[in-house]
Amino acid sequence: MSHDSTFTFSTPRMKVTDYVAHFLAERGVTAVFELSGGMITHLLDSVARHGKTRIVSTHHEQAAGFAADGYGRMTGIPGVALATSGPGATNLLTAIGSCYFDSTPAVFITGQVNRHEQKGQREIRQLGFQETDIVSMAGPVTKQARQILQEEELPAALAAAFQLATSGRPGPVLLDLPMDIQRAEIAVPQTTVPHSPPRPKIPGSHEFSQQLRTALAAASRPLVLVGGGVRAARCQELLERLVTQLGVPVVHSLMAVDVLPHGHALRVGMIGTYGNRWANLALQQADVVLVIGSRLDVRQTGSDTAAFSRGKTIFQVDCERGEMNNRVSGCVTLEATLPDYLSQTPESLVAVQCDKWRRKIEELRERWPDDAEHTGVSGIHPNRLMHQLSEVAQGASAFVVDVGQHQMWAAQSLRLRTSQRFLTSGGMGAMGFALPAAIGVVQSLPDHPCVVIAGDGGFQVNIQELETIRRNSWPIRMLVVNNNCHGMVRQFQESYFERRYQSTLVGYSAPGFSRIAEAYGIPGRRCSSPEELSACLRWLMDQPPGPRLLEVVIDTFLNAYPKVAFGCPLSEMEPLSSPVDMEST
Repeated sequence: MSHDSTFTFSTPRMKVTDYVAHFLAERGVTAVFELSGGMITHLLDSVARHGKTRIVSTHHEQAAGFAADGYGRMTGIPGVALATSGPGATNLLTAIGSCYFDSTPAVFITGQVNRHEQKGQREIRQLGFQETDIVSMAGPVTKQARQILQEEELPAALAAAFQLATSGRPGPVLLDLPMDIQRAEIAVPQTTVPHSPPRPKIPGSHEFSQQLRTALAAASRPLVLVGGGVRAARCQELLERLVTQLGVPVVHSLMAVDVLPHGHALRVGMIGTYGNRWANLALQQADVVLVIGSRLDVRQTGSDTAAFSRGKTIFQVDCERGEMNNRVSGCVTLEATLPDYLSQTPESLVAVQCDKWRRKIEELRERWPDDAEHTGVSGIHPNRLMHQLSEVAQGASAFVVDVGQHQMWAAQSLRLRTSQRFLTSGGMGAMGFALPAAIGVVQSLPDHPCVVIAGDGGFQVNIQELETIRRNSWPIRMLVVNNNCHGMVRQFQESYFERRYQSTLVGYSAPGFSRIAEAYGIPGRRCSSPEELSACLRWLMDQPPGPRLLEVVIDTFLNAYPKVAFGCPLSEMEPLSSPVDMEST
């Protein structure tokens, strides 16, 4: 994942922002995302004149940041977003945090007031207009945040930002560029071609592998639990090679829905708070679990960690020491990047005989199908909606999913094919993610349609980006699952607040999304009956290329089931079980 560059300075000189434009193109950045502002006019002018990197103008800096997130996840090249000082920079913070928590490589470049206009150590709040200390604000949710203090620092700082964003556990880096530095001239560095060093031998890997091999040989109910770290490390093929060699069933977290395609013989399903019931039952019954790229947070294990660990030996591989033996203790751990581990490990492991266990999991799947958790659904069934969408969207490059109940139905029931991606905001859980993230996705694969799945609440957060999509005629197909409420919080209020629905139903409303789309110049339709659904979904994905929006109306009071009953073991899920404590997350 890491890249090394060495610099030797030569005599030609170049404006700082011209160098930034040259560097981005050299590193394969085909698009940057922004909302114009005074403190980035030099950057925009330079990138536009250079002509090798497309400037995608959004209508909100948060949207630009989420677009960079989508681009970085799809390509592995840092997504780049630009914003002016003050409100422009602070509007990026939610997207920066999303990149940080979900391990997305990204570089955020903010404009800043001239150095002589900065307050420095003065005991005042602000000197220059829109002067804001974005470095201090972004520090906790970046791998590094720094202001460039001298123009000569810029080339090395930019190279280091890209290296840091993609190395180890990927994440965002922020560079703050004062206006006077942007227009200064620097000596032009000559760069070597980035290269990856040989993979290092992993300390402790031999002992870890020996213990794992012994445990698997004695196991009768082994599982591999895959997390989002596999996609973040871009080693899905290595993971598939390992599990195929082992022959061990695989469960996955929300952030790893797309690691194995739906039809893979070893793929079990999603675990966690809203996981497939059969997958949670299998994980609870497992006796040996190999955890790869998952931090075992509360939404994966449930709040009862003692019940989660009981009766099983857990082996955990992660690139961050602090993520292991954190909430769930007693794990056998190995600190390693996943590409290093997965490229070196398979030779030391052998196939595991667990046919009886695999048949047992299939029996659980047949007993608890994902579309049988709801009985007596009035109108369109959300899980069956996802099944039907999967059939008509076989040519889609990605499903970009917002945050809410629809997110859980999609993760439970979408049937992804090989190479199709599933992108969502996991750690931050940011409503408004999907629509702008899809803008980043289509920059990576412009000839393939991308499907947005959003709820009525989340879609309104960045609805202004319909104009960006229409202006560029991108093949973004939008499915708005409209239950006329903030469904996930409404479900929370149903469980814990005696059905007092303040701000989820009371004080909330949504427009007619199909008509909103048409006002922006995007074809729109509305569907409210199961009989019309198949034809409407075919319309959504039909040729010709370009954007379309389908609004699908579902029952306001449908809950996302199954759901782990809070305070209970992972295997005890609503609606068959009831929570014994109030959720704190």
